Amino acid sequence: MASQSQAIQQLLQAEKQATKKVSWAHKQKNRRLKQPKAAAQAEIEQHCLQKEKQFKAKEAAARGSHRPRMTILQTYFQQSREEVSDQLLAFVCGIQPEIPENYRING
Repeated sequence: MASQSQAIQQLLQAEKQATKKVSWAHKQKNRRLKQPKAAAQAEIEQHCLQKEKQFKAKEAAARGSHRPRMTILQTYFQQSREEVSDQLLAFVCGIQPEIPENYRING
């Protein structure tokens, strides 16, 4: 009887050790699975930063190429500003009120 209980104790200890080894193996597997994810995430972030820099460079180049055009437009605006405002005032103030042809006076 004592040998049976001793055998049962050995089996329980072996089961505990097996459980520990399986748990350790699962942890190692999960760690190995997470490594490529972390590497891929770092690579994605690096790619995004590179694309952002390229975009900023293109945006700055495009903004620089529009500067001469903007200065030309601003000079045109300054030159024709008085003339346009005078024409607009003349148009608004030059309206002559008229009675419509189909207006009827009731009375």
